[in-house]
Amino acid sequence: MAETTNLNIRMDKKLKEQAEQLFSELGMNMTTAFTIFARQAVRQGKIPFEISLNPYNLETIAAMDEADKISRDPKAKRYASFDELLSEVLIVAEGQDEV
Repeated sequence: MAETTNLNIRMDKKLKEQAEQLFSELGMNMTTAFTIFARQAVRQGKIPFEISLNPYNLETIAAMDEADKISRDPKAKRYASFDELLSEVLIVAEGQDEV
């Protein structure tokens, strides 16, 4: 067996508890999970997952911007409920009425 060493990591208590719960459900402990992470990082020569400041792609950002504009537009049609919206969409889709 390879020689081992200890590693001390500081992290938020709640995050540690959540991670331990997840790893336990996956059948491993924190040590095994971090060893897997370290092995993958060394094998790939990088952090083994994407790290970014913005988790949204350009299409999602554009959709969020459009939704924001629509929500601020006083001329935009409003619906009292999702059912009301869906009903209108189905009518238009069936070609019964142009809205």
